[in-house]
Amino acid sequence: MPPRVAFFIFNLLFRSPRQIIKNNRCIYSSFFLFSLTISVMKKKSFLLLLLFYSSTLSAQNIERVHQYLDTLCAPGLNGRGADADGQKNAARYLVDRFKEMQIAPLQESSYFQKFHYDINTFPGKLFLQADQTILQPGTEFIIHSSSPSGKGTVKLVWLDTILFSSSKAKKKFLQADFKNTALVYDEKFLRLLKAKPSEMLAKIEKAACVVELKDKLTMGLSSTQASHPVFEVLKEKFDRKAKTLTYEVEARLLKNYEAQNVCAIIPGTVVPDSFLFLTAHYDHLGSLGSANYFPGANDNASGVSMLLELARYFKENPTRYSIVFIAFGAEEAGLIGSKYFTQNPLVPLSRIRFLINMDLMGTGDDGMMVVNGQVFTKEFSLLTSINDQKLYLSTIKKRGKAANSDHYFFTEKGVPAFFFYTLGGIAAYHDVQDKPQTLPLTKFREVYLLITEFVPLVIALPR
Repeated sequence: MPPRVAFFIFNLLFRSPRQIIKNNRCIYSSFFLFSLTISVMKKKSFLLLLLFYSSTLSAQNIERVHQYLDTLCAPGLNGRGADADGQKNAARYLVDRFKEMQIAPLQESSYFQKFHYDINTFPGKLFLQADQTILQPGTEFIIHSSSPSGKGTVKLVWLDTILFSSSKAKKKFLQADFKNTALVYDEKFLRLLKAKPSEMLAKIEKAACVVELKDKLTMGLSSTQASHPVFEVLKEKFDRKAKTLTYEVEARLLKNYEAQNVCAIIPGTVVPDSFLFLTAHYDHLGSLGSANYFPGANDNASGVSMLLELARYFKENPTRYSIVFIAFGAEEAGLIGSKYFTQNPLVPLSRIRFLINMDLMGTGDDGMMVVNGQVFTKEFSLLTSINDQKLYLSTIKKRGKAANSDHYFFTEKGVPAFFFYTLGGIAAYHDVQDKPQTLPLTKFREVYLLITEFVPLVIALPR
């Protein structure tokens, strides 16, 4: 139960309505009707009713989070990628939310910090058929992020690990003409291939296309295009007796594409020229052909939803230092937005007391991981002491440095930073199954409460 609700229950049980209204006019105004009825209700019944009402308040907050998730993961935002300007529309949505909360832009003129990058996209046709079996994009196959456009009907040739043990097989492979051929191999073969001389990889690049058989489909992004399309297919969905492959993919390499970080600030009450940063990336993987996209609920609509909820809280509860909220763009393409910010900071990096980056906030069954927890030990001890007292999470684990999200380049520039991500729960990651409907938000509220308590205390902690 939130501390304020518990305190309110105590007051109702042991003080008169007049005292409650006089001393807590703002906090308890929404409960005025309840306080008037206390004299005619039994305390136990009233307590049960009040507990029900407090749980309703919590549900309303989660309902708002679901609205954020549903909007950010909607088809109209196209997976918040560069294709169809999904990430631009997502950025505009975030600006509207900051304006709605009356939170000012970090720069006087705009919430946007613009930057440019190259990105390969798949906005059009995407088709794959083995003999008579048509495979479904997203659920049965994806396209490798560096694939160029291509189409055709070609024969299938299976590659086997015998190439690595038989000189005769290897020689035959190197002499073959794969111009009108689709090469098929298991992901285990690919791992072995990458450890071998480059002549074998060079030969594969001459194929019309490649089919890699996978246990799980995990999409990425690329800033370049390779020599041929590569289709990643679930092992159990590909017919191993197939003789021909019909394929078509439309790729579009966007050069110097304009993206943006979304930056807002709540001024500090005592030291406004010192800062605490709360960050989360809002971009995701975009479209997979014209009919499919990657929703990115856990990664990272959940982190953006946490960012917005924290912005709402600190708007009403400002701290001594200014709090800067940044929704970074182009994280999935290689931490591009956060790197650009550290190279072109909108506030002096030396004035940032601490940064908390949030990604994958939608579970928590197995606790939470803190990247850099082994680096900034005082801050980690403070965080765990709060959790030990309040029992928000079953465990808080720590690890060292990792270049796995937007905290990284800040740490490299000397800014102390944590990266939080929740553990356990759903396995969906970088695939079309990462949807709001299946995101449990198991410990979302608990992580939110933990951060609201940690922020003012870490500000006050001596460096």
